[in-house]
Amino acid sequence: MAKTVILMMDSFGIGGAKDAAAFGDAGANTFLHIAQNYPEFGGNGLALPNLEALGLANAGELASGVRAPLVSGLAKMTLAGRCKYGCMEEISAGKDTISGHWEMAGVPVRQDFGHFPLEYPSFPAEMVARICERAGIPGILGNKAASGTVIIQELGEEHLASGKPIFYTSADSNLQIAAHEEKFGLERLYKLCEIAFEEVKPYRIARVIARPFAGEKNGAFVRTKNRHDYALNPPAPTILDKAKAAGVQVTAIGKISDIYAGSGVTRKVLASGLEELWDKTLEEVQNLNGDGIVFTNFVDFDMMWGHRRDVKGYAEGLMYFDRRLPELEPQEEGVKQRYYHPYTAERLDETVRANGCTVLYLQKIDDIFVQSYQNLFTDHLAAAQAGQTLLYRVTDAGYEPVTMQMSKEAAQ
Repeated sequence: MAKTVILMMDSFGIGGAKDAAAFGDAGANTFLHIAQNYPEFGGNGLALPNLEALGLANAGELASGVRAPLVSGLAKMTLAGRCKYGCMEEISAGKDTISGHWEMAGVPVRQDFGHFPLEYPSFPAEMVARICERAGIPGILGNKAASGTVIIQELGEEHLASGKPIFYTSADSNLQIAAHEEKFGLERLYKLCEIAFEEVKPYRIARVIARPFAGEKNGAFVRTKNRHDYALNPPAPTILDKAKAAGVQVTAIGKISDIYAGSGVTRKVLASGLEELWDKTLEEVQNLNGDGIVFTNFVDFDMMWGHRRDVKGYAEGLMYFDRRLPELEPQEEGVKQRYYHPYTAERLDETVRANGCTVLYLQKIDDIFVQSYQNLFTDHLAAAQAGQTLLYRVTDAGYEPVTMQMSKEAAQ
């Protein structure tokens, strides 16, 4: 197995499934829509050179029949040209976090979970009454579907004044409970969620999520990293369980461990925000001894930008993610990272000719560039590799070498 790294870009879909309309998601394609609309929000275009080099644009086109309009750029990964890409469609009955993650790990959910109504009041009065009585709380706030980051700004001050926790849900099968980490108490919030998890079982709800936050006034409340999910156990062993049983270290970063109810996980690492999630991922990969799996959920794509329909934030998050991808690659000692264009040979030739280029200057080539594009050149790049020229003339027969005076630096 060696080292296996799974990077889950939460909510980043590349095309709607056949049953999308049943969930109100007909025409959904997050990747395509972000790429198409980002320029309208002040961006110069979506540039994901490393993801594109690994096959993202090809996978998106395979899934939807439409190629996302990405801005071309230089990739910085040595794996390009040696990667496989593809797309898959869920067979699970639902579309929530639990069913998607379980299916990824080999256990599809054939029967959909229960869901609370999205309109007020979302939760059955008798269930709320039982939770309040058992937990000793004076009542609840919210009681509706909402963005978690928005509702704490809306009701945070009232929560502090009344002592009532904030109950809300989403399109997923869940009950989420937000409370101030210090004023309400983190352990008290966890205990409340344990009680709530018991009470939602008759409704077939997959998760109860503790959402602690900090701050003093509306508009200034922020979530802390101490989120905790109380989730159903997968109904059968997942690949994580099987790996753990085989003695493989399974490291879960972010909310991954909670999604699988801790099943199959040997190490749980808390982290929040793209930067910290990336830092922890790289740290855990480097610390693996022997075979191991590092599984990270990058929840910001869903929590911070997806639910808010924040095109600009989503695009900038994707580009940050793309910039950090090369850090995962082990670098051979004394070998610099290699740069190359993520175009296929056919697409590069099409672009060159469509723009009326007559001469090409090759600023830098490496073995990956040669492997990817040598068939476009009449000498298969032999002159460039020999240090004889960096100029090639565009002809009908291909790109022909042009004699030029080479400095020692250029020849190297």
